[in-house]
Amino acid sequence: MTRRDLLYEIKDYLNITLGLLLYTFGFTVFLLPYEIVTGGISGVGAIVFYATGFPVQYTFFLINAILIMAALKILGWKFLTKTIYATFLLTFFLEVAQNILRQEDGSFLRMMGEGNDFMSLVIGCMLTGTALAIVFLNNGSTGGTDIVAAVLNKFHNITMGKALIMIDLCIIGSCLFIDTFGALDVRCKKVVFGLCTMVIECLMLDYVMYWQRQSVQFLIFSKKYQEIAFAITRTTDHTLTILDGHGWYTGKPTKVICLLAKKRESLHIFRIVKSIDPNAFVSQSSVIGVYGEGFDSIKVKIKKKKE
Repeated sequence: MTRRDLLYEIKDYLNITLGLLLYTFGFTVFLLPYEIVTGGISGVGAIVFYATGFPVQYTFFLINAILIMAALKILGWKFLTKTIYATFLLTFFLEVAQNILRQEDGSFLRMMGEGNDFMSLVIGCMLTGTALAIVFLNNGSTGGTDIVAAVLNKFHNITMGKALIMIDLCIIGSCLFIDTFGALDVRCKKVVFGLCTMVIECLMLDYVMYWQRQSVQFLIFSKKYQEIAFAITRTTDHTLTILDGHGWYTGKPTKVICLLAKKRESLHIFRIVKSIDPNAFVSQSSVIGVYGEGFDSIKVKIKKKKE
């Protein structure tokens, strides 16, 4: 492993840790005190806790430990290393957070006050959805249903998204059959709230991931194209293409730099261009998707030709 790869790995683990801290805050402050059911292994832990009082973090750890051992041979160490790290760390964070928020009578402090269950749900799911996006963007996973979905995706033609939705629906729907939650109308309310958590969390997760991965295309027209091209390739990880153009008004040949980059890098690229050639003509446009080296991988299955 090179020094650069090591730095990227350290950055991934730091960002995963921050994501897990945010998830812990959203889950224990806004969801757990109001007995809101969510999907995933955290949702299973919450249901067990509401029904029996058994701590959420222990259920989370035990189920994840079983799933990791079962999936180790199928998915391999590379996929599961960061999952094991996230499992231990999230278990620890949940333990500490619950000890801080637990009151003398054993109940949890309700930050939003009484009767604000839905508002607490919205805020909590926005935080947990953002936290999961941070973890996924840094090549991490919180384990649990992610492992089950990955196994199903490997052996069956089921996308991870569909698998996760099916699993979460089963977890949330199980509230209807647990008598300790109260009358049927109370259990139905928990299911409805649980479905709302799924929608809000998934929308937030998709929004954050799309925002981080959004790409743009630059077309840079400048007489100092060589200096600009050198500066961009030296200060970023991107390569670029020099296109031959012909000015209609001037009638002279010109060179055009074509560059694809992440949207968050736009300001840096504009600064480079302006510092070298303030009179450069620059076109920036959003692109729907960029696939290949340095960007997203092409995730389509190729049908095998019949002999």
